[in-house]
Amino acid sequence: MTLPLDQLQELAQRIKDWGRELGFAEIRIADIDLSHAEAGLQRWLDAGYHGEMQYMAAHGMKRCRPQELVPGTLRVISARMNYLPQNEGWRAREADRTAKDAVISVYARGRDYHKVLRNRLQQLADRVQQEIGPFGYRAFTDSAPVMEVELASQAGLGWRGKHSLLISRDAGSMFFLGELLVDIPLPVDAPVTEHCGQCSSCITACPTQAIVAPYQVDARRCVSYLTIELQGSIPVELRSLIGNRVYGCDDCQLACPWNKFAQKAVVDDFAVRHGLDRARMVDLFLWSEEQFLRHMEGSPIRRIGHESWLRNLAVGLGNAAGEHYADADIVQALATRATHPSAMVREHILWALQQHGVIVPA
Repeated sequence: MTLPLDQLQELAQRIKDWGRELGFAEIRIADIDLSHAEAGLQRWLDAGYHGEMQYMAAHGMKRCRPQELVPGTLRVISARMNYLPQNEGWRAREADRTAKDAVISVYARGRDYHKVLRNRLQQLADRVQQEIGPFGYRAFTDSAPVMEVELASQAGLGWRGKHSLLISRDAGSMFFLGELLVDIPLPVDAPVTEHCGQCSSCITACPTQAIVAPYQVDARRCVSYLTIELQGSIPVELRSLIGNRVYGCDDCQLACPWNKFAQKAVVDDFAVRHGLDRARMVDLFLWSEEQFLRHMEGSPIRRIGHESWLRNLAVGLGNAAGEHYADADIVQALATRATHPSAMVREHILWALQQHGVIVPA
């Protein structure tokens, strides 16, 4: 599409204004040249840091080449949306947990962000189309071979932190990213400088030492990978390190000094559902599959399935023995599922019972 420069500049500003009206905290525009990121991506894949996430390797360098993913792409409209249900004192509340509480990543306690962001990105595309007529575009939110953080960094939404997430000087890192790949030669925004300096708080805070070097995460050790992406058994040597984190992990973000500036969500979709910010692991473990599917309708948690949900909770309940050794209600809950049809679930329940000193006959 060909438009005069002044019209393109005006359109870019309108896109940013429309984005704020749709609940995005900020929108900026990036060029599509990510050739500088290809070598780093290949090294990460060669090291096997992607674990069982074969989709990370399946598309090769297409992740660094938006024009190959969507032919005709000239620019990327990069958007961020805050997801904190509350921002005042949120880190203190997250730290206020007992060993029997279920710790679920903040982002996953409300509605599935994939649906929320895609819907609003589509609305943004519709606004652009109303303004200039038909144009080529595709919307993405953590759903395709797109280097979201790299594009957002290039657009100036923030910089890549040592934990590999994007950090904004004004908003920390508690936000989602989404993109519109478009065939409009919009003026691009300048990137910002990085401000991690000598800080290594995120690296120190990681419970499984998954941040193997600044900006390098070995997903195979990451709690988010282990509790969400991993399909099979959690390695025994990592189970005790997971603690009571049953879906994802926010520890690196909790430790990041920049998250004192984390901002509250402006959309209701990310409000906490089913008390997931204060749920007891025993109560969640006793959900039937039907209850799990019903309670998690519209939640990102639903996609891991009931078996992985029980696996994760069994590990958490086993780790609760550190503070509540042979806790009767935990042991009783675990015993109710000791004959579960899933061998994976049974394996983790057996491990958990052993942590409580329960001798299970072979």
